[in-house]
Amino acid sequence: MVQSVELLLDRDVDATVRAEWRRLSAARLPSQDRITAESNRPHITLGVASRIPPDVESALVRELPSAPLSLRLGGVVVFGGRRLTLARLVVPTTELLTLQRIVYELMMDCEGVPAHIVPGEWTPHVTLSRRIQAVDLGTAVVVTRAGKRDVVGTSDGVRRWDSDAKREWLITRRP
Repeated sequence: MVQSVELLLDRDVDATVRAEWRRLSAARLPSQDRITAESNRPHITLGVASRIPPDVESALVRELPSAPLSLRLGGVVVFGGRRLTLARLVVPTTELLTLQRIVYELMMDCEGVPAHIVPGEWTPHVTLSRRIQAVDLGTAVVVTRAGKRDVVGTSDGVRRWDSDAKREWLITRRP
């Protein structure tokens, strides 16, 4: 399955994204809001692999900065072909791109690292909806009000996610 390293969002940005999720659900559209697990939260995926060995995780804990990053969520983007994903773009900053590069360099030898995580190929985003139908995209954008205004805030730590164990844990925290 998948293991990941994810940048969490501050309380206000998290609440704004969750409100967008709820508006999608209320409109009977696919939404991340429908995932009821406590670990389901808005985030920016920095790295993905089939497995992250303990030595790589230890390096992540040692190397990743704990200071919060400034974040700006911009307009919407659509990923995919047959199955579409609707997301809010995260405006890339030097600090965010540097953080993602550090994560990639520590994880690049792990098995199952996808090509879209390579620096220069990575698109920072926060997922709003997966498996949305093309005919529903216009409605989804209007319902979420995404793109109407940017959302500004900060990060709130980095977590590890293990989809096999359905478990999350913080590897950095805000100071």
